[in-house]
Amino acid sequence: MEQAARDKESNIILALDFPFEKPENRENLFSRAERVLEAAHHYICAVKFNHHLVLPLGTFDGVQKLVKEAHEMRLMTIMDCKVNDIGSTNQVIAEYYYAAGFDALIANPFIGWEEGLKPIFEVAHRLQRGIILLVYMSHKGASEGYGQTIYDAETGKKVPQYVSFARKALKWEADGAVVGATYPEKIREVHEILGETIPMYSPGIGAQGGEIKAALKAGARYLIVGRAITLAENPAESAKKIREFAKDIK
Repeated sequence: MEQAARDKESNIILALDFPFEKPENRENLFSRAERVLEAAHHYICAVKFNHHLVLPLGTFDGVQKLVKEAHEMRLMTIMDCKVNDIGSTNQVIAEYYYAAGFDALIANPFIGWEEGLKPIFEVAHRLQRGIILLVYMSHKGASEGYGQTIYDAETGKKVPQYVSFARKALKWEADGAVVGATYPEKIREVHEILGETIPMYSPGIGAQGGEIKAALKAGARYLIVGRAITLAENPAESAKKIREFAKDIK
């Protein structure tokens, strides 16, 4: 990811998400995604996929083609599947998404390590792919789960859930941590735990109200931007403006 960011001179990750389309319009959806990717690829370092495309297009029928195109554009690809099941199921999920070409997956640490996320890390290490942990989401209700106070069995103290997750990211040697750009104070707090060891990925820029300057100043390394680019009248111009604004922040 660092190499891609240097090559592209960008720390912007495109969330290639679109509103609901009727199943019969799946070909139009694929073409739309392809056009936005082509328009924005000069100004981004990676593409993040979610269920918005996997459900209507299929992992291997449609999304894999977009992943291949992104790689040809020298972009990294992330599957935002928020893996959150028992270990044997998680392993199968990881195997399929990595087989489709994804460079990294986003996983939810709520399920724990043993018979939880451990099998995914094992698959990722075997295939030399990445795992990014979901530490604090970007939506308004995030505090109900990620912000709740828990009893940390390892330290014997009460801590916020996201603090525990940040510590697990270090312990499990994750390749990244997601913290919403809508909560710069959380980014700052998690950055104090992770330092420069594990890069932070911050979604919620633009449509959700997250601000580029605040997120970067707080410690985010990569900014995840979706609707501000995908729904823009001119996706290329929008992506370029976002990249240039981010580059100017010291």
